[in-house]
Amino acid sequence: MDFQYSDKMQTLIAQVRDFIDTEIRPVEDLYHEQLAKSPWETPAVMDELKEKAKAKGLWNLFLPSEYGEYSAGLSNLEYAPLAEEMGRCRIASEAFNCAAPDTGNMEVLAKYGSEAQKKQWLEPLLDGRIRSAFAMTEPEVASSDATNIETRITRDGDDYVINGRKFYISGAMRKTCDIMIVMGKTDPDNPNRHQQQSQILVPTNTPGVNIVRPMQVFGYNDAPEGHAEVIFDNVRVPKENMILGEGRGFEIAQGRLGPGRIHHCMRLIGAAQEAFELMARRVNQRVVFGQPMSKQGSVREDLAKSWCEIEQARLLTLKAADTMDREGNKVAKDLIAMIKVIAPNMALNVIDRAIQVHGAVGLSQDTPLVNFFSYARTLRLADGPDQVHMMQLGRTLAKQFA
Repeated sequence: MDFQYSDKMQTLIAQVRDFIDTEIRPVEDLYHEQLAKSPWETPAVMDELKEKAKAKGLWNLFLPSEYGEYSAGLSNLEYAPLAEEMGRCRIASEAFNCAAPDTGNMEVLAKYGSEAQKKQWLEPLLDGRIRSAFAMTEPEVASSDATNIETRITRDGDDYVINGRKFYISGAMRKTCDIMIVMGKTDPDNPNRHQQQSQILVPTNTPGVNIVRPMQVFGYNDAPEGHAEVIFDNVRVPKENMILGEGRGFEIAQGRLGPGRIHHCMRLIGAAQEAFELMARRVNQRVVFGQPMSKQGSVREDLAKSWCEIEQARLLTLKAADTMDREGNKVAKDLIAMIKVIAPNMALNVIDRAIQVHGAVGLSQDTPLVNFFSYARTLRLADGPDQVHMMQLGRTLAKQFA
């Protein structure tokens, strides 16, 4: 694995970093002012940022080169440092059209969608004209085991009828969320539990789609995308909305979640790096007991441990990305599982230390630290909890060394 980025990538990294520093950070306060007036609408300043990013060619950078015409032509390894830069600012990913859950949904449509589905939904998503949601998690069952899902997708003539209750459906609160990919069971009695599920496209304006409420995360409503509770009450969509075919839902989910997991890890490296730099500046500026905090031995240890942990996680993320590029997502699944456990826990440690050296201000809205912490803690559950990844990894290792 080559640790030196090409001239092309060094230029792209500099362009993304410069755009964040000169275009996004200066309008963050305005973004939040506009958001407060209408929480579920995309702030106008974000639309302006998107147009600027698109004009500079800093757009849809996440789709790897295997997706041909839809791709920006980057590998997973090349995208990693760009996602890290975006992770340093919580609103940056959206400006580049590289924000979840749209990234995963676009990958699903690009990889598994029919030509008609691509035309109707993928193209406007790639263009940034609409937003989307992915509806899998349910409140009544342990959704960490996707085979538990109870939402029913029933064939009725030329239609499918959907009934069920979902929650923490990221993106569904946003007014421009036009489409949801819904996972449910078409064949609940199939003896193969991994062939019971299917995924189907459901426009959010379809009768029977009821957005009940936004779920909070550590008290945040995460506007403008939000995390909705959604009830599907006899929702009827045409049979052409089925993705790939009945019984392929679990297969699609695995294809979707691999890249999504590592993208989150890439961004978490950036959040941790930003927290570290805020901490390093703080300890040099803040005087306690007659000297800068940086003179305290415990503070120096926190800096050293944080730097070690960030670099370890970064290297494992890059290794996983490189393996995905060279050998495919399936071969890289153990590395993806490893980094999905390590990156959120690393970020939580680093961000917590940064909060501690900031004192009370570290708990306030005057730094991004609390928001970073909430994001990192969420990622110990989202896209599969730590325990599931470790269980599967442990099972593989036990077989390998039996």
